[in-house]
Order: sequence, then structure tokens, then C-alpha cells
Amino acid sequence: MKRPPITNAFSVDVEDYFHVSAYAGVIERSEWNGLPSRVEANTDKLLSLLDETGVRGTFFILGWVAKHQPGVVRAIADAGHEIACHGLSHDLVYRQTREKFAAETRQAKALIEDVAGVPVYGYRAASFSITRASLWALDVLAELGFEYDSSIFPVRHDRYGIPAAPRRPFRYQGPDGNSIVEFPMPCVEFGPWRMPVGGGGYFRIYPYSLTRALLKRINQREGQSFMFYSHPWEVDPDQPVFDAGRLSNLRHRTNLDKFEHRLRRLFADFRFAPAREVLQSAKIDDVVRDELTALAGAHVASEARA
Repeated sequence: MKRPPITNAFSVDVEDYFHVSAYAGVIERSEWNGLPSRVEANTDKLLSLLDETGVRGTFFILGWVAKHQPGVVRAIADAGHEIACHGLSHDLVYRQTREKFAAETRQAKALIEDVAGVPVYGYRAASFSITRASLWALDVLAELGFEYDSSIFPVRHDRYGIPAAPRRPFRYQGPDGNSIVEFPMPCVEFGPWRMPVGGGGYFRIYPYSLTRALLKRINQREGQSFMFYSHPWEVDPDQPVFDAGRLSNLRHRTNLDKFEHRLRRLFADFRFAPAREVLQSAKIDDVVRDELTALAGAHVASEARA
């Protein structure tokens, strides 16, 4: 008997081109206000595409955008999409103290809720920066009233990742009794190796046929939903160009001119909804903090032995 189509989560990290981590060493934060903003036009372009294709998603909004361009947030909310939080100023979590992270996240959540006029339940860290070194952030998010997080990428990467973390949604149980659901970013296992997929540079760099095959494997063979992520600047091949080095340029600029067409193909091939709706029907396992810490530590130990 054929399985009914699985609904996946479509998400957008709402930030401008100059906020990205790839440009952190090239563009000073003091320069942000003086650069031409393109986030409003690019978000409008994405919203039009989603309206045309009948897709609703989750928009993880940077607090900086909510403060400086509140109309962007209102347009997203008015279009019926889920409003979520992407932090305040795109600082990497593992480079912050617990106190600074808590203060900035509380500020961003309040700012976005005030502008959008709706409660915020979800969070995503800048550049998936909740890692082994910053698992304490999940405790902070639970304390601040977030229902779910989508910051853990269970792969090996030079900037992020907990390679041994669970690949499907799980409920993280903190030592103080607070809990939060984690909706990890997608990857596919090939023996001991995990291949990242599901959005951003992976979506632009991989051939679409490969992305489609990997995502169908998650849906059809594993029977799981996946989280897809994107950014407004990815529909903007004419954005200003900065030289951030070969690797960062590859990740940020490759195939920007193909992104919108590939999104249309993705929407034709898969079913999507906001993250919170997908989680309401997902099978969610419980994972206590000690277990997640042990998984992260086991990966580090295996790398040391290698």
C-alpha cells in the first residue's frame, strides 16, 4: 500500500546579504546601516512565490530586521506564515556567553512578537551554531518559553554540527526539568557517513536531481519529515559582491541565479507546511541533556582516535 505524501517543513532565515557569517570578516557591523538593504524586496519576491505555489512556511526573523524594517515582519505575518526567531544580530551562539545569549534572545523574541502581533514559538541560531560547545543554549531557550529549536545540524562541518546527534525530531530534557523540541536539519546516512542536504548552499551546489533523491529517501524510505531552509538573499543574484575568500564565496554565491527555479521544482515534488504544524504530528523521542552531551562527546573521542 502506497504511503500518503509526507508533509515537510519549509523555512526562511530572514536576514540581509550583509548579515551572513561568510561576510563577518569582510563587513563590519558598524557598516550595516550604511549598506543598501535588499531584504524587503527579496522577502516580497519569496512571499509572491509562496503565494503562487500555495506553500506556507516558517520565517525565522533576525531581530535586527524586525527593528530596522518592521514592514518585512508584518508582510510575512499578513501572508499567513509562521513567525519565529533567528536571534538578534546574527552572532554565533558558541561565541557568546550564556548571559549575553539569554539577554539578546529575550530582546529579539519580544521585538519580533511586538511587531508581528503574534507569539513566537520557534528559534534558529545563526549558522546552526548550537553545537557541543553551546548545548546550554537549549536550556536558555526552554527558559525563555520557546517550544522548539531548529539549530542542530547532525553532520560534520567546519562551522557547525553535532555529527552524532539524532536525525529526527526529539524532545531535549534539561537538568532543571525544562524541555524543548529539537527539529534537526536533514542529512542522509551512508554507513558511518552523514551527507547534509535540505537547503542553503547545499541546495544551490548539489544538482537538483541529487537533492531530490536524498530528500525522497528521507520521506519514502525512512518515513520522516525534513526541514528545508532558505534565505531571502538567495533569490537575488544581483546583490552586492564582496570577496570573502574562495570557500565563503563558493558557499554564498554559487548558483544564485538558479535558486528560484529550483524552489519551484522543490514545491512541485514535495509537500510543505510551517515547522510548528509539522511537529504537531511528528513522532518525537525524549533525549536528556546527558545523553546528547554523551553523543557529542563520543564523536569527539572517535575523531581523536582516528
